[in-house]
Amino acid sequence: MYDVNSKHAEDFINHEEILETLAYADENKDNLELIEQLVEKAALRKGLSHREASVLLACSDKAMNEKIFKLAEQIKKDFYGNRIVMFAPLYLSNYCINGCTYCPYHAKNKHIARKQLSQDEIRKEVIALQDMGHKRLALEAGEHPTLNTMDYYLKSIETIYSIKHKNGAIRRVNINIAATTVDNYRLLKEAGIGTYILFQETYHKEGYKQLHPTGPKSDYTYHTEAMDRAMEGGIDDVGVGVLFGLDKYRYEFAGLLMHAEHLEAAFGVGPHTISVPRLRDADDIDSSSFKNGIDDDTFAKIVACIRIAVPYTGMIISTRESQKVRERVLHLGISQISGGSRTSVGGYCEPEPENEKSEQFDVIDSRTLDEVVQWLMRMEYIPSFCTACYREGRTGDRFMSLCKSGQIQNCCHPNALMTLQEYLMDYASPETKALGDQLIDKEILNVPNEKARSIVTENLRLIRENNRRDFRF
Repeated sequence: MYDVNSKHAEDFINHEEILETLAYADENKDNLELIEQLVEKAALRKGLSHREASVLLACSDKAMNEKIFKLAEQIKKDFYGNRIVMFAPLYLSNYCINGCTYCPYHAKNKHIARKQLSQDEIRKEVIALQDMGHKRLALEAGEHPTLNTMDYYLKSIETIYSIKHKNGAIRRVNINIAATTVDNYRLLKEAGIGTYILFQETYHKEGYKQLHPTGPKSDYTYHTEAMDRAMEGGIDDVGVGVLFGLDKYRYEFAGLLMHAEHLEAAFGVGPHTISVPRLRDADDIDSSSFKNGIDDDTFAKIVACIRIAVPYTGMIISTRESQKVRERVLHLGISQISGGSRTSVGGYCEPEPENEKSEQFDVIDSRTLDEVVQWLMRMEYIPSFCTACYREGRTGDRFMSLCKSGQIQNCCHPNALMTLQEYLMDYASPETKALGDQLIDKEILNVPNEKARSIVTENLRLIRENNRRDFRF
């Protein structure tokens, strides 16, 4: 039985319910009257159920799909404005004992260069990231019981937060590591992480078993219930996602939304972020050997339908995607984007030698952070380096209540402008700085009220003239 409140994975990700959902969507994919009603319901900005959203995803009517895309774009603007949060991944280690068939870190891969960053190497990598202008990192690592330990992660987080270089500082560390215990999640919370991220990869249990034949990650139930344990350990911002291309995308879409519904029902807080990675080539991995790949049009439809179904969530896209694809989905729902990324263990300080490659996947968008920032501003997006919500305690239900009411923009828009100004002063190329100064002067007029506008204007002056940093609402 499907039970959204249950703490058991097979209840809240119920296979029979997903099959019934897909059958319902097939039966109604041409039911334009129902689809119109669902679009009207979604326009209320309260979201849709997994079954309702699956109908929209299955819809093939061109005119109706245009309505879906247009609504997704408007909902994204309503909740997140024109801000795009910037981040970068930092790979700590690619040692791994799992047998995941889609990941080059799998234990049987004997020719990939295995590496783990020392604390001194982390320090150098973080300084390189700070010198780009990054303020927010997502830590990544394989699963290894004696090398990638909780003590190692905690020490690494401590090291990262301790590094102050020129005007640089990492103000938020998110972490994407293997499923663990409630006690370990509690330790991560105490260490000051922002969001705990864990991708399900696939919600199809039988497919999951085939894709994860060996290692601790092969335990579907333990992996799927990780977010419940993270919440119980005090981490109230969690990020979910699937790896599109492993199993049928409509099944994954329904499972992903059911997971979001479960977190909302069980803890009062849905996912802080939803990521939408697609399977890519990597060392030892040929993505064409997987038969469930999706084209760019389908990918765009998935992004739009997630935005409509879960309007409050942040949506993340990485450098797995090309500039063209990233630009398209930015308009449809994406609110966070990486720039200048490396998926190798190290590589920010200096490029890896050809015989020591350690990437997890091929980077498609290889532009520098400055190039990405300039590209966003030319589309009139505000690249935001803000981390204020995390540091001001606006996490979990506190963040969600502000987001769902539309009040979060009162904080986020001013903070985006101030952190962009910091970036322009400290790191931007002359062309990017000139473009950014024009954008900020224009966007100040959109700060919600006169008092806030006056404060932001004064803070921007102090950043420009007196080299002051780290103002926040």
